[in-house]
Parts: sequence; structure tokens; C-alpha cells
Amino acid sequence: MIVLALIIGIVAGLRAMLAPAAIAWAAASSRLQLDGSWLAFLGYRFSPWVLSLLAVGELVTDQLPSTPSRKVPVQFGARLVSGGVCGAAIGVGSGSWVIGLLLGLVGTVIGTLGGAAARARLAAAFGSDRPAALVEDAVAILAAAAVVLML
Repeated sequence: MIVLALIIGIVAGLRAMLAPAAIAWAAASSRLQLDGSWLAFLGYRFSPWVLSLLAVGELVTDQLPSTPSRKVPVQFGARLVSGGVCGAAIGVGSGSWVIGLLLGLVGTVIGTLGGAAARARLAAAFGSDRPAALVEDAVAILAAAAVVLML
């Protein structure tokens, strides 16, 4: 179960807001028990909706040419926070939020750097970044959904 913390970290590395949206849906639907923990806010009534709107916004803005690289400090930092918190949330459900946090951080680094490299290779193969971005979106969404379903 704790390996899901690594996977949600990878999702955060690919799309920073998709991971907390997925975790919020899992918590709100009682697939992930966060009640009484410092992460209980993720299961509040409106959290999944707000985080989902932010995730959709990120999916749209990622397509814009003016969007900064995920590897710049601010973008990378936001992804680390997202992945760490989401990993910790999975860890809370498994009884070890610290291990979840660490695995979430490792997954975020893998997702951020590996995702950027994979997208660059796909964009070169397609001759355009847009199809590569859409493939990356699909991978992130499917991985996030798989984590929620496995919780």
C-alpha cells in the first residue's frame, strides 16, 4: 500500500495539482482515512472540488508556451510540496506518514525529471510539444485514478 505514495509522488511530478485532487477525492469518498490527522482537510466537503478545479486549470495552462519549465525552483518546489503532502496522506492511511512523505518526495523527483525528459523525447518524435503534453496528461490522470482505486 505504501508504494502508492511513490506513485502519487510521480503524479505530482507530472502535474502538481492532480495529485492532491486525487487524494482529496479518495479521502472524501472514505477510500483513504485522514480523519483526526493533520491532513484531514483533504477530505473536507469542498476540498476535492476546489483541488479538481485547480488541476483542470493546470492541465490547460500546461499547454501554453509561456508556462515555465517544471524544473525551475518555484515549479519544482510546488511539486515537491504536493508530492510530499500526498505521499504523507497515503502514509497516514498506512500508519506511517513519514515514510509516505519520503516516498512522495522521491516519486516527485522521478516524475518531475523523468517526465520532463520523456516529454522532450515524445515532442521530438511527434515534431510538436502538444501531443507529447497530452500523452503526459493521460499518463498522469490514469496513474492518479489507479492510486485512488487501489486505496
